[in-house]
Amino acid sequence: MLMMMAAFAGCLGGDDSDDDKDTADDSGSSTADTSDTSTSDTSTSDSSDSSDSSDSDGSDGSDSSDSSSSDSSGGSAVSTMDAEDGGYTYASNVDNHRSLMADMCDIKAYANDGQWTAAKGVYTNGKNAEKSDGSYRTLQGFAAAAGKAHGYDAFYGADGSVDAMIMAALDGTGDFEGVSDTVRYQGIAKLTANLGMVAYTIHELNTAVGKADAGNVDNDTGAPHNWDEGWAFFHGPDENVGCSPVATLNKRGADFETEHTAGMANTTYNIQQAMINGLAALQAEDQAGYTDATNEVVKNVIIAYSQAVLKYTYKMDDASNGAKYQAEGYAFWKTIEAYAAPYTDNACYNSQSHTMGWIGSSDSAACDSFSWYEDYQMGGTTFTGCYNTVSHTVAEGVDQAQCDNGFSAQMYYANYGATSMNNVLDLSDATQLGTSYDVTAWLQPVWDHYGITADDIGSYS
Repeated sequence: MLMMMAAFAGCLGGDDSDDDKDTADDSGSSTADTSDTSTSDTSTSDSSDSSDSSDSDGSDGSDSSDSSSSDSSGGSAVSTMDAEDGGYTYASNVDNHRSLMADMCDIKAYANDGQWTAAKGVYTNGKNAEKSDGSYRTLQGFAAAAGKAHGYDAFYGADGSVDAMIMAALDGTGDFEGVSDTVRYQGIAKLTANLGMVAYTIHELNTAVGKADAGNVDNDTGAPHNWDEGWAFFHGPDENVGCSPVATLNKRGADFETEHTAGMANTTYNIQQAMINGLAALQAEDQAGYTDATNEVVKNVIIAYSQAVLKYTYKMDDASNGAKYQAEGYAFWKTIEAYAAPYTDNACYNSQSHTMGWIGSSDSAACDSFSWYEDYQMGGTTFTGCYNTVSHTVAEGVDQAQCDNGFSAQMYYANYGATSMNNVLDLSDATQLGTSYDVTAWLQPVWDHYGITADDIGSYS
């Protein structure tokens, strides 16, 4: 297991200036997110803390405008914006989709002032992305829609799951019931900007792949147009990039010393290049090329939001800001949970030591396969401990009697790492605060699945 705690030593202290500003800061590079082999999740951008005033919500109705429909986005119309954002040149007109990032900036600004109703109004009714018929494309329209080409709804078992999480923060209900204004602000800003925008991106890239597989690679109506929309959601116009997922990636690159260039994370650069290469592959009907590009985007999204979760769960022992950091960790975890949770390790509970024995991806039968070994020759070394002959893992913190008698198939926990993560990030459980967590062990199996290395993650300083 890659243990990050040593790298974290000495990093506590003041609040981070990078994540605690609500301003749409720099980020002059770009990247996109998309889907890969599983479902997708994921949640939130980076923004600051300082939301206080309360204004309970109850804004207006929602708009079901679908963010992927190319007919209303003017794929073949003349663009009134420049042709490029963050190093990516569009093949079609996605002005309307790009304009949604201005909605995101407005939502964050309203929420930062505690204007919950105004923030919800922009989310549900739209403000900046006016369509040709005079209606507005909305951030809620996509998030609430069923049948989208991302895995969140399948993972959470409900249509509109992305919208449900964002609306809970906007309304101060569900996981955000009774929380402070600071925590509520973090939920609104980071869930909307990360979970929402990443989900939109994943849908568009998967839609592009589906169209290309079917032979539709027309720039204005086919796969390239949806691919462009993916970049519009992930990066948006250069002037609004500070409200996008790209801002989160670049901040984490600085935190974990994983920058391609100053101010541009490796993850940002890798996704940018994957998007550029993927567009070319779609136009050339190169299936292997656009499939690889899609997978590369997802891998780098997992890296960036893993860094975010590592950072904020570690900082939860802060006496003044622990609840704020927990909310940030919550939002960033929700951004990738649907893609990460299925790959967290399974575990077996020991009824005598009251500890968990990890068994990787093995099923419940492996819980019966822990045995005590005394001075056993293993790989050229002498081993004494509780070893599982099926999963080839070691149960720590148990003695011989507990090893031989405390495990059973009846005490099996699937994806226990994800369950543990959700417990730590339970916004209603104040007992989780005041502790600095190293969640590396829960994320390591996810990184193994996606081929993510220790160098990819870096170290937090």
